[in-house]
Amino acid sequence: MAAPFILSPSLLSCDFGRLAEELRDLEAAGLAWAHWDVMDGAFVPNITFGPLVIGALRSRSRLFFDVHLMIERPERYLTQFADAGADLICVHAEATAHLERAVAEIARLGAKPAVALNPATPLCAVEYLLPQLHMVLVMSVNPGFGGQKFIPFSLDKIRGLKAMIRAKGLSTLIQVDGGACPDNARELVEAGADVLVSGSAFFGFPPYAERLDAFYAPFAKG
Repeated sequence: MAAPFILSPSLLSCDFGRLAEELRDLEAAGLAWAHWDVMDGAFVPNITFGPLVIGALRSRSRLFFDVHLMIERPERYLTQFADAGADLICVHAEATAHLERAVAEIARLGAKPAVALNPATPLCAVEYLLPQLHMVLVMSVNPGFGGQKFIPFSLDKIRGLKAMIRAKGLSTLIQVDGGACPDNARELVEAGADVLVSGSAFFGFPPYAERLDAFYAPFAKG
């Protein structure tokens, strides 16, 4: 059976002291993506990875590097993250005054462009850009910290975005970040999600191959 969705574990919740080993273990467990939560301490109240860290790990992993920029004015750093080996670069609609320019630049640099929406940001903020996007990230928690609870109205937002994508005849992916776990994975996918980000609900339950199976288990029940 084909995987019902892509699971992109958030490295924010892994052991930072063994990042290379964590990436290796994810790949060995059958994962295909890894989610890098890049935070600047300004757009969100936390500081995490930068392009130097991602670049240092790029040659150590064949995983798809899903890079989520939670930083102000991300257009300042797009070249650095693309050069570091990001396969996909996601910028926040709220973080730049020139969103289309940033999206176009990501594509020009050879990475897949994506846009993230905070919980209170309406879908109209990204509707006009959908034809240019590989993915839209629906934040189902307020960004900045791992381990937060899923915001329930996010389900309606996912459904609305899916309808919008279908109405335009597009294949844009929908990613959901915040509170995803085996208990709600099926509900999220049925609402329209294609990619689920999971941090503490994934890394906190090794071994990783078994945890991946736990996320997929609800779909095996028919």
